[in-house]
Formats: sequence, C-alpha cells, structure tokens
Amino acid sequence: MVSLDDAVLARYEHGGKRFEILIDPQLVDSYRNDPDSVELDTFLATDEVWLDARGGERPTSDQLLSAFGSANIDECVSKIMDKGTIQLTTVQRKERVVSMKAAIIHKIASTAIDPRSKMPHPPSRIETALEESRYSVDPFLSIDRQVTDAIKLMRPLIPLKFATARLAFRIPGVEYGSVQTLLRELVIKEEWLANGDWACVVEVPAGSKIDLMGDIAKRSKGSDVKIIDEGS
Repeated sequence: MVSLDDAVLARYEHGGKRFEILIDPQLVDSYRNDPDSVELDTFLATDEVWLDARGGERPTSDQLLSAFGSANIDECVSKIMDKGTIQLTTVQRKERVVSMKAAIIHKIASTAIDPRSKMPHPPSRIETALEESRYSVDPFLSIDRQVTDAIKLMRPLIPLKFATARLAFRIPGVEYGSVQTLLRELVIKEEWLANGDWACVVEVPAGSKIDLMGDIAKRSKGSDVKIIDEGS
C-alpha cells in the first residue's frame, strides 16, 4: 500500500459532490492499461472513497450508489480512474513530466532511424526536435500515444523512419544463459548447431540494433553476429 505522503488524489465529480481516492502515481499507467494487473491494496493509500480525503469526510452509501451505481470499492475506483482527474502537486507534476519526456525520447531514439544514414538519431537530437516542435508532455497519457502525437509534430523538423532490422547471432552453448534474457522475446527463428552453439535470428527496431549488438558482445565474448536486414 502506497504511503499517504507519496499518494496523490484522483477525483470524480457527480451531482455536485466530489469523490476522491488516494492512489500511487507510479501505478497509474499500469492500472489504466490493465486494471486486473494491479492489486488495489498496492494502488490505494486507503481502501475508501472520500468526499474530502485530506479532511477525512466520507460519503454515505446512498451517495456512492448515486455516483457509481455501487458501493463496491473496485467499481468506484474503476469509474474514478476512467472518468475522473488526477491531482498532482507542482513538484510531482514536474517530476513526472521530466520522466515521461525521457521515456518518449528513449522510445523514439531506440525505434527510429535517419533514412539518409540508416542510423539512429542521437537522443540529444530527438530531444532538440521535441522541444522545437513545442510538444507538451502529458504526465499520464501513455508513452505509445505520446510518441505517436510527438512524431507528427517532429517530422517537419527531423527525418524519421520506423523500421525493423533482422540480426543473426551465433552464441557458444556455454554462454547461452548469459544472453537468452536479452534475445528470447526477439527470436523469430532458432536452432542448436552440431557443435553445441545456439543460432538465432531476431527482429528488433532498426534504431536499437547497434545497442543490442553491443550488449550481446559484452555478455558473450565468443558470439558472432550478422545483419541480415538493416531495416532500410
């Protein structure tokens, strides 16, 4: 359960009343993407709906039924998170915007390439284009949605192309365990060779292929890699 000091307010107004819950701001995205993946005991600072959370004023059962059609905490939280707003302090909002901005820049830098050089743009170039586009980062809108929106504004400022690259790795069998966590979800084809090596073909965003190759080289000194498709 998130502490009261770290929690933020989520509010929903109905019938002239304001209903509030205290939530963990770090779990907002997870809850909105998949409510069933988040335990309410972890998400909420208190397992109650309030009229005034800071003042300790509780709604009546009739008021909950009128606003939510139920007094069940799960249903009330679901509606507040779907229809309500999240209240952040100035400091909290600033911290979350900085974090979301960094995530947007990383997402674009790791999935897009410059179609002229066929190489990823440096994150600093992505950040400059994002700022010049005057894109306003939303502290709670999903990363994928914001990446899509930001790219529309950035395209006149910086050449971007989203493509996938295919890489073929050959890993000594004794080093399989050290690299499989990096490659397993990317594998589209694999086989064990007669000499005990593990061979695989993976598909990754073209902008992240260099980083992946570097990470594998650090973990497996005896590995070989071949770029099958650069994602051009």
